[in-house]
Amino acid sequence: MRTTLDLYTDYLLSSFGQTTATGLSRLTDGAVGHDAVTHLLNQLDSSNRALWQPVKPLIRQIQELDGVLLVLLVDDSIAHKPHSDENGLITTHYDHTTGQYIRGINFVSLLYQTSKGQCPLSFEPVIKTQRCALKTRQVVWRSERTKHHMFGDMLRQAHQNAVPFRYVLADSWYTNADNINLVLSLKHHYLGAVKSNLEVALSKHDRANGKFVKISTLKLQPGTIQTVFIRSVQPPVVICGDVLPNKDGSVGELLLLSTDVMMSYQQLLTTYQKRWGIEQYHKSLKQNASLEKSPTRTHRTQATHLFASICAYVKLERLRLTQHVNHFALKGRLYLKAMQAAFAELTALKNQLTQSQTTGLA
Repeated sequence: MRTTLDLYTDYLLSSFGQTTATGLSRLTDGAVGHDAVTHLLNQLDSSNRALWQPVKPLIRQIQELDGVLLVLLVDDSIAHKPHSDENGLITTHYDHTTGQYIRGINFVSLLYQTSKGQCPLSFEPVIKTQRCALKTRQVVWRSERTKHHMFGDMLRQAHQNAVPFRYVLADSWYTNADNINLVLSLKHHYLGAVKSNLEVALSKHDRANGKFVKISTLKLQPGTIQTVFIRSVQPPVVICGDVLPNKDGSVGELLLLSTDVMMSYQQLLTTYQKRWGIEQYHKSLKQNASLEKSPTRTHRTQATHLFASICAYVKLERLRLTQHVNHFALKGRLYLKAMQAAFAELTALKNQLTQSQTTGLA
């Protein structure tokens, strides 16, 4: 049996525990050797160019002609690796979802979403190198590429690959003049969250004269939008605010900015809500595609496993489109089959034990 990416991704989708070279070898009754799996993880091309091969058919399957509902989502996530040694790929990162520093693989994703489905376009892990901090003279890990650089490269590649979309959706981390201008230069629109301290001008004249105010002073009311001007972005933008209840009973404020000044208040909110699709994507990667289940130790094999998990997600999304059930239901179906097979095997073993005891008594 040939050890291929297709076989490895099948293993990732059908596994419910740690995914190891030994585990795949045992699953195939030795038809695939441990060394063959290790060789695959060391030699496989795990670039975005290689990812485009399985991604392109799915992109063409879910894309729509009008392009109104087509969006690109950008965000980063951390695959937890608490027991792995630091090596540049696996380092300590701040997890804004928990407010804690954790060890793992931090990677940026660009996701394509339509009304039919969603598909990863590209990814890039944050690679850090050891440096000496001048002030403290301590060794620290730092990345030479920022997440903004990664986002820019991914967006240009999506444009080059002729992926049709209208909006780029992002949280406040990515909302800056450089990213907005890049999106506009590619003839698309940017829609993202902004922080309350963003300074805006209420007219071109105010901007020309350096008269800016913070968004927080505008007291934006839900249901209304306002056209403003920001630094280093030539066209006007629209902003709006919405009040959101938090789980602890407190109230939070969501501030949005869009370069599409024709959007209504409801369109701004409805379109931005699509951004949560990338949270679902990262969750499915971790829980259904075994992203965090590989104990591989080297930088190379860990990066390849990340790539393979993304390819496994693409395979799962294609299955979702044909089976008309979500990723977790598909994984649950596999788990049920595994439980049934285990139960049948246990029953057979018990029957053998009963027969053995009966024979002994006779």
